Amino acid sequence: MNILLLGAPGSGKGSQSEQILKDFGYVQISTGDLLRDSLSRKTPDGLLAGEYMVKGELVPDDLVIEILRERLNRPDCLKGVIFDGFPRTVIQAEKLDAILEEKGEKLDFVLNIESPFNVLISRLLSRRVCSSCGKTYNMISNPPSGNKCSQCGGEVISRADDREDVIKNRLEVYTQNTLPLVRYFEGKNILISINGDRTVQDIYKDVKRLIEEREKN
Repeated sequence: MNILLLGAPGSGKGSQSEQILKDFGYVQISTGDLLRDSLSRKTPDGLLAGEYMVKGELVPDDLVIEILRERLNRPDCLKGVIFDGFPRTVIQAEKLDAILEEKGEKLDFVLNIESPFNVLISRLLSRRVCSSCGKTYNMISNPPSGNKCSQCGGEVISRADDREDVIKNRLEVYTQNTLPLVRYFEGKNILISINGDRTVQDIYKDVKRLIEEREKN
């Protein structure tokens, strides 16, 4: 099962991914994790990507695709993959389709979590993260105990980019960049949009049902 998660900042993609990984044992692949893993293992492509990363430049699509191809051929991807934050463009989506086709696979469905901007802004303003391990909290729905992380004991802080002006800009940029992707996957009849203006648990009930139905088929 290969699933792509789409959703604006604050939509809850991370929470849904966490539950899917726990219940179904899939592998999560994001561009950042992919590049860091390849660099840490000192693969030729990873070292080349590191030359761009250290200068703060975007890693070229073709290089990212080669690193992704290598990752998808590793045994732990056999059960299933969740793509989070990749692809970001239609060109990347077409290249992902080509890689999966080489393996005799495809994207089974694209889950688009939709929420009103005012809801997303409220969530992001309430978000806190552990400065040590990165665990995410929300001061409304999932507050930390004091200012310490329950997972590692690190300090829980606000992210530097969780300011209202920055959030609004990120949401606008996301919308502009993602709309072509939404149309692309709609054209392939694999896009499923669900209401994200609900609790994490209620959203996940729908997500889990969708995955279970497709696993049976």
